[in-house]
Amino acid sequence: MSTQSISSEAGPTAFPAGVGPGRVAVWSGRVLGGLVGVLLVMSAVMKLSGSPEVAAGFAHLGLPADSITKIAVLELVCALVYLVPYTAVLGAVLVTGYMGGAIAMHVRLGEPFVTQLVIGMLAWGALYLRDARVRGLLPLRAF
Repeated sequence: MSTQSISSEAGPTAFPAGVGPGRVAVWSGRVLGGLVGVLLVMSAVMKLSGSPEVAAGFAHLGLPADSITKIAVLELVCALVYLVPYTAVLGAVLVTGYMGGAIAMHVRLGEPFVTQLVIGMLAWGALYLRDARVRGLLPLRAF
């Protein structure tokens, strides 16, 4: 078992021998992370489609129609930064902020916000499963 530290040139999934997550955890994290990315990209594409349902949804939220494209681009950027392994932690922070704004909009209107909460939790859960640095920051302890 090696006790070498991870060099600064190592990628985000490089771990010292015997310290990394198991294969199932890594692949579960990749699948969940991919799901988060797909959900965000699909949502952004729907906004960019220009459908009247999207415009009606934005009007319901009290947002101007000219903000649809800006919000869709922001959502795409968050998704892309999250999906790139080297920037995934920054992406998770951005996704958390984006989902926090969405939750605030729904709370203001007294609407359910479970979907946005779950997406934010999945983003961090996926990173937790595949990245030892995140597990180091958020250690779960047995009772």
